[in-house]
Amino acid sequence: MQDRQEHNPDEQGRIHLQSDCERCFGLCCVALPFASSTDFAIDKDGGTPCRHLQSDFRCGVHTSLRQRGMRGCTVYECFGAGQMVSQITYNGRDWRQAPETAKEMFDVFPIMRQLHELLWYLNEALSLQPAHDIHPDLRSSLEATRRLTQRPPASLLRLDVAAHRAEVNQLLLRTSELVRDDARQKHKGPPVRQKIGGRGADLIGAKLKGADLRYANLRGAYLIAADLRGADLRAADLIGADFRDADLRGANLTNSLFLTQFQVNAAKGDANTRIPSTLSRPAHWTP
Repeated sequence: MQDRQEHNPDEQGRIHLQSDCERCFGLCCVALPFASSTDFAIDKDGGTPCRHLQSDFRCGVHTSLRQRGMRGCTVYECFGAGQMVSQITYNGRDWRQAPETAKEMFDVFPIMRQLHELLWYLNEALSLQPAHDIHPDLRSSLEATRRLTQRPPASLLRLDVAAHRAEVNQLLLRTSELVRDDARQKHKGPPVRQKIGGRGADLIGAKLKGADLRYANLRGAYLIAADLRGADLRAADLIGADFRDADLRGANLTNSLFLTQFQVNAAKGDANTRIPSTLSRPAHWTP
């Protein structure tokens, strides 16, 4: 629907913005807290290793997480922050080898994840041709964010991540407006009468089966358990939208904006759900 550059200007960079658990020290299994709920069968404090974490930093029950009530683990995506902290920030020295670095490493990890998530969005924005007028600003922001990821731990801990996110978000919002306006102008057929959506919209449990949500602004929308079967979400801005248990069976999300693996993993889908080529179809989706 919208034009994307044939070759992503930083395709290799995007590959590194995906989780590589083989190169990580099990940081998400240690640093992050979770509480007993529909997503987790047990409570765990932040900084405490999960009981299933093995000595090689692999999960001992990885193939049966959902059956054991640990589906939250199958949803999580760190955007490559785990291997970045493990291999670059701490030079491959893990928290067991150097226990004095453990707390600092666990505190650095969520900061790095936020920065890597921004890198993911900026890379996508640079692949969108309708936003070419602001590509120089996007590249500048991308490089600035990369430089932040290369800071030493103490500097990362002092970083005002919220302020940096706010700056980047202005560019991402402008990108969204340019791309969605371009898609509307190129639209052939009857006008799309968009009455659903809006930033932060409360659509929890909404009945949106077959809905035409093209070009919608669904930034930060609450789509928890929404029925989106067969919905058309092409060119919709989905940054930060909460898709937990949303039913996306048969939905079309190709060319949607700023959709992440984390969001896709949290939803329900099937073989007829169409997602961007940069994302993987979750193993728990139905055939």
